[in-house]
Amino acid sequence: MSALARLLFGRRARLRWIHLILGGALAMPYVLVGSVVVGPVTGATDVFGSLPLQLASFGVGLPLAAVTSLFPLTRPLESAAVRWLCGVDADRLALTPARTRDEKGRTAAWFTLHLGFGGIIAGMSLALPPFAAVLIVLPVLAGLRDDRLGLPEVLDHTWALALAPVAGALSLVALAGCAAGCGALLARWAPPLLGPTPRERLAAAEARAADLAVRNRLARELHDSVGHALSAVTLQASAARRVLDSDPEFVREALAAIEDTTRRTVGELDAVLGVLREGDAPGTAPAPTLAADLDGLLRRTRAGGQRVRATVDADPEALPPLVSREAYRIVQEGLSNALKHAGERAAVQLRITVTGGALEITVENPVDGPAPSRAGGGHGLRGMADRARLLGGTATAGPTGTQTWRLHATLPMTGPVGQDPYDRPRRRGPA
Repeated sequence: MSALARLLFGRRARLRWIHLILGGALAMPYVLVGSVVVGPVTGATDVFGSLPLQLASFGVGLPLAAVTSLFPLTRPLESAAVRWLCGVDADRLALTPARTRDEKGRTAAWFTLHLGFGGIIAGMSLALPPFAAVLIVLPVLAGLRDDRLGLPEVLDHTWALALAPVAGALSLVALAGCAAGCGALLARWAPPLLGPTPRERLAAAEARAADLAVRNRLARELHDSVGHALSAVTLQASAARRVLDSDPEFVREALAAIEDTTRRTVGELDAVLGVLREGDAPGTAPAPTLAADLDGLLRRTRAGGQRVRATVDADPEALPPLVSREAYRIVQEGLSNALKHAGERAAVQLRITVTGGALEITVENPVDGPAPSRAGGGHGLRGMADRARLLGGTATAGPTGTQTWRLHATLPMTGPVGQDPYDRPRRRGPA
């Protein structure tokens, strides 16, 4: 019994009832227009004094409602009402104006159903409650049995009079049942009629995938840039502190490297954050490349006391810009890992060569025992693999032998080229 009461009078049923009443209110102007047509055709002077003529006016007005539903804001407004009043999930509804013929046709069908069911339920909601109230109190108030109320003659019988309250209560329950049933039907039909088309779903999925790709790449940019800078600055500051009194020249070089590293990192951070700010243009600081900053990267790494032996058998200026940019980040991450895990003054081997139309990067450094691990770590290695994969290449890292860690990446000079991480793709809707 409680389940039935909740189904007929629960919060969701009441909200859907309100949705139907709103549909009835929207239908009233169309009914008035319909009465202007029905009156002269039938010769009636009082259209609203006859139930058949009222229904005829209602039937004439619904096609007019279907035509006016082509107004662009109809679908988003109806979808918003269905979402809040009918309890339909937002992702099952389209919140954009209908553009194609199919979308407009489905919107017109929905609007007609909403106003049709709403007009019927609204009319019943106006007529049935007063009539039911009269039936319920009829046995108690004999004055209500006046002929002027137009009550059926059967109510003059004692048995009928005794059953009048039951009939009144049942009529209210029937009204609630009709409202709940119509509301459930509209909630069920809303997704097919107001929901996005397959093309809209595809466009939304593409937009989400593009945004996710940008976010992932920006996360890699922040990890590689800021992570490397913090590792380098920490090592440089530590080395400067140890020789502060004995080697002032080294301290000056370390401080200069810290200043250069932090200045460049702030510029890169500003560029990345500029992409994240909706509506802002990307920052003015260019993303670093091998051609622009390989020598500076090596200099700043060595300023902390790390010995880096670099062999560059490739012309950085001749590399494609995106290959040069991704290669720079891979080299930066390899040196950053060496800074973290190699011993003091350990020698790091860096080789950059071009072999068979592909740029090959190799970074080798000693490690003291197994490579250390930390909670949440490993993002840099995954980021390098992602960068290489977007260019159609590969990147692997792992121990070779007992105390050596080796990073090797191959980046094709031609082939698939990933999107520039500093370019935010424009969202495209259906054509």
